Amino acid sequence: MAPIRRRRFLATLGGAGCVVVRLDAQLSGPTETLSKAERDRMTPAQVIDELKKGNERFRSGTSTRQDYRKQQRASAEAQYPAAVVLGCIDSRAPAEIIFDVGIGDTFNARIAGNIVDDDLLGSLEFACSVAGAKAVLVLGHTACGAIKGAIDHVTLGNLTGLLAHIQPAVAATEFTGQRSSKNPAYVDAVARTNVNHSIDVLRRRSALLADLEKEGKIQIAGAMYDLSTGVVDFVDVNGSPLRHTASPSHPQP
Repeated sequence: MAPIRRRRFLATLGGAGCVVVRLDAQLSGPTETLSKAERDRMTPAQVIDELKKGNERFRSGTSTRQDYRKQQRASAEAQYPAAVVLGCIDSRAPAEIIFDVGIGDTFNARIAGNIVDDDLLGSLEFACSVAGAKAVLVLGHTACGAIKGAIDHVTLGNLTGLLAHIQPAVAATEFTGQRSSKNPAYVDAVARTNVNHSIDVLRRRSALLADLEKEGKIQIAGAMYDLSTGVVDFVDVNGSPLRHTASPSHPQP
């Protein structure tokens, strides 16, 4: 099928027997952002699937050639992001790049340890309830400094209170081996549990998001990004709780 125009997110046109426009269709380069109609035609599962495909392009070295200036101009008057990503502030895990998306495609909330507090809940509720995003992705990563700090019970100004949000994940992680911030396998196991914990907080403390998920209007998912390989492992794409990962053979960065 000849591509109609290049998009970063899949646009499903028509009803039964839908026509699909590939995000990575090789044309001159993306200059536009998602329209409301295109975003609204997508299902939450399709949005998650396109994030997966974007990460595949990133890690295979075939990322889309983005024209950010044209995207900036195209989205200046309105935005219709398809997803909101809650990630860590780590400089090595920029969501827009590792998912190969452009300006206007995703909301991006970043905080150390991808924790959830009241202000972030409000931001995520805005993204989905008001702005129409179809998916919420909690993105943890390997070798996370915030996770190490929580394991070590670091106290440092306002960071102390932030790390307290991660302590439930430290306590809940079952692990056979050295429970130390010096053990990469343990750090990554806690980080994965922390993704689970953040998802649980979203569902318990936001009636708005929980109801949207129950109605099938959004999908709440979790993922872990491996800093060494570039791979994003989607660990909660069906709305089911994550299992605590606990093994001394857990992949190390």
